[in-house]
Amino acid sequence: MAAADVTLAQSAGFDNEDDDDEEILSPDDLSEYLTAGTKEAHDRAENSPFAKDFLRGRIKRELFKLGTAALYYVYSALEQEIERHKDHPMFAAVYFPSELHRREALAEDLEYLYGPGWRERVSCLAAAKPYVERIRWVGRHDPGLLVAHAWTRYMGDLSGGQVLKRVAQRALKLPASGEGVRFYHFEGIHSPTAFKRLYRSRLNELEVDVRMKERLVAEANLAFRFNLEVFEELQETGKGIKEEVQDSGVPAHGDMGGDISKCPYYAAQMAVRGKTARVRQLARMLLTHATAQVLLVTWVAAVAGLAAWYIM
Repeated sequence: MAAADVTLAQSAGFDNEDDDDEEILSPDDLSEYLTAGTKEAHDRAENSPFAKDFLRGRIKRELFKLGTAALYYVYSALEQEIERHKDHPMFAAVYFPSELHRREALAEDLEYLYGPGWRERVSCLAAAKPYVERIRWVGRHDPGLLVAHAWTRYMGDLSGGQVLKRVAQRALKLPASGEGVRFYHFEGIHSPTAFKRLYRSRLNELEVDVRMKERLVAEANLAFRFNLEVFEELQETGKGIKEEVQDSGVPAHGDMGGDISKCPYYAAQMAVRGKTARVRQLARMLLTHATAQVLLVTWVAAVAGLAAWYIM
């Protein structure tokens, strides 16, 4: 999750190329080619139920943990392949390990979310396995396409990561000091806008022909599809997880077998409401009874007379 997640930043409406700056870009630039060529995939992810729920703060802690674990496996594969091919002519220009790599940050998040023995407790989501396998295949057979996977993930992180971090912290009551959401914090980048501008310029300097641009777009669309499948599995898994109704994760009415009438607060409220209802019923009875009406008028007149005498 994260949930909450990397391309979740894009799927929530944060485009990879969303900066309002003074760059002069051409439709033929690789960065623009990628953005235009993945628009439909971006829109599908943006409208996925999981992405919408996350942005609204409707994220269950268990799903957030599962999503974080899935990202760990994806980023482990991606960054291992990047390290293997860091000198490749297609990747050397966009190799920024200290600024971008997320594997260690995700490991810290998992230790916080699962505890010290997290490595024995986490596993890769079924939907994330084809994603990991594809990255491994690209690394072995067509490393130039790693550019598409890096662009899809890292630029998405930088575009919406801070927003998603705040949503997760608020919804899951995570510490303001950053535990559990280190993934979203880029210590080596002081200005995401400036860094994304640099990254785009490096992309656009790559010597790629139209055919290679088309292949990169196809690979980026595949990455979007894999992310969407992860979202769909998380959404389906969430249907079997009970809603956390209190900050502590304890059901709001404790161990009462679903019988709300056993809740002390509820019982007290009902008692007060019952007494109020009986008083109202008695008042209505008095006001509709002739003898009671005479007595009431007499009593009011007596009180009024006494008040007038006191004032004089």
